[in-house]
Amino acid sequence: MKLYKSIPIMLFTLALAAGCVSNKKYAELQDTYSKLRERNQELSNKYQDSQRELSGSTSRVRSLEEQIASEKANVAALQEALNKCLNSSSQGNVNISKLVDEINSSNKYIKQLVNAKNKSDSLNMVLTNNLTRSLSREELGDVDVQVLKGVVYISLADNMLYKSGSYEVSDKAGETLSKIAKIIKDYDTYDVLIEGNTDNVPISQPNIRNNWDLSALRASSVVQVLQNKYAVDPKRLTAGGRGEFNPIADNATAGGKAKNRRTQIIITPKLDQFMDLIGKAPEQSQK
Repeated sequence: MKLYKSIPIMLFTLALAAGCVSNKKYAELQDTYSKLRERNQELSNKYQDSQRELSGSTSRVRSLEEQIASEKANVAALQEALNKCLNSSSQGNVNISKLVDEINSSNKYIKQLVNAKNKSDSLNMVLTNNLTRSLSREELGDVDVQVLKGVVYISLADNMLYKSGSYEVSDKAGETLSKIAKIIKDYDTYDVLIEGNTDNVPISQPNIRNNWDLSALRASSVVQVLQNKYAVDPKRLTAGGRGEFNPIADNATAGGKAKNRRTQIIITPKLDQFMDLIGKAPEQSQK
């Protein structure tokens, strides 16, 4: 970011060194400065988004670590109870056996929690790498890939996906959608939600009542391309529209409107195998 901030100063210094400049040259310098400021703001926004994602991941890891610590404390308490039981002649073999079973159950649960934490930590990296490595540098300019808590969000700019003023998918979007379709088919147990989003400018097209209609029609178009052209199982696909009511930027600027006009492909993995473990503790014996 320091580089972007220093460029306008360098341009201004060169202009002074060269003496008075023409109005055309000044306008060019001013245009370059404006573009650099806008790029600097985009980088700042991406940095803030990354910080929020990191904060969410850290919170989830902390929660798992707290559960692991709690279970270890439980094992220690059970071990102490077992030791007392072994040292007391009044306790029967039935109680001893029950305590041993509880200790074994808690130890098994701790291992499951540790495995769940490791799987959660590595899942984001695996999914992100699989998605981004297949996209070209040019495509990544119109495609934003994020993984939040195991859910993959692929955000596609509307000027890349659709013909101008339409909900029909453009020809140039085909190559990008084919790569995304391959990823979807590779993860064949995942559910896929296609979600259309618009800016807050009212639509004025025949047979399209409002931005709700436009966002839903655009999502439906992408679903049908994935199904009919790239053979994605339609049972896994859901099309939905959120109109103008899920903005990610300020609609007061042209740049903000452009960011809000997007279609998200949300890939949700089946995490039941280890998410259930986090929500369910082993049953404790009745005292």
